[in-house]
Amino acid sequence: MSTIRTKDGTEIFYKDWGTGQPVVFHHGWPLSSDDWDAQMLFFVEKGYRVVAHDRRGHGRSSQTATGNDMDTYAADVAELAAALDLRDAVHIGHSTGGGEVARYVARYGRGRVAKAVLVSAVPPVMLKSEKNPGGLPLEVFDGFRAALAANRAQFYRDVPEGPFYGFNRPGAKVSQGVIGNWWRQGMIGGAKAQYDCIKAFSETDFTEDLKAIDVPVLVLHGDDDQIVPFADSAPLSVKLLKQGTLKVYKGFPHGMLTTHADVLNPDLLAFIKG
Repeated sequence: MSTIRTKDGTEIFYKDWGTGQPVVFHHGWPLSSDDWDAQMLFFVEKGYRVVAHDRRGHGRSSQTATGNDMDTYAADVAELAAALDLRDAVHIGHSTGGGEVARYVARYGRGRVAKAVLVSAVPPVMLKSEKNPGGLPLEVFDGFRAALAANRAQFYRDVPEGPFYGFNRPGAKVSQGVIGNWWRQGMIGGAKAQYDCIKAFSETDFTEDLKAIDVPVLVLHGDDDQIVPFADSAPLSVKLLKQGTLKVYKGFPHGMLTTHADVLNPDLLAFIKG
């Protein structure tokens, strides 16, 4: 397996295919780089170098007990980018990975990043507060933690069978393969890191990161996202970005990169080439 060892000794697994301009993919919680199969196959065939890593504590990376926070996630990406000498790169993040992209690009991207894409992403901040009245209450995320701790295996069936891909909507075309793959990816990772990551993706405020990004950013979101509600995420992020563009997909779910890869991939390609 291809890995790098970070300064704190964590092993970060990554895939690195092809040549050309790098397109770097950042996965959502509690998944792995495997969640990008449809995009990596598409872009490597289009002549790009495609790179995706398993976030610490997820997938085939070290099952860490510490460092499961956005600052460390971004620092890990910076070490990976340096090790692979990634320059003129396009960073694409889904969900939690969108937060990781925002923090990485803001803090470490100067001179290395050409563009970025946030897909169904958690910024600016998910948690409800006086400053963010449209967010989700803490009880929602406490429920995630309780379900994970009580029966992670069952919880990781319930999420993809229901809201993640919109399979709970009337008339949805349910894929057991997609559900099983989500479960497989989640169960490979470490329970402690995935538990801690709930706080990282729900409570981290990316407002200042978004304001600091000076490269073009495409923000993609489905208006039927049941995991990261549209109204409190994408439109607010675009307002904070210097060069942000919003594209909304009517009726698309949180996991639209999987369910609608045939629509999303050409849109991503057009942005990268534009």
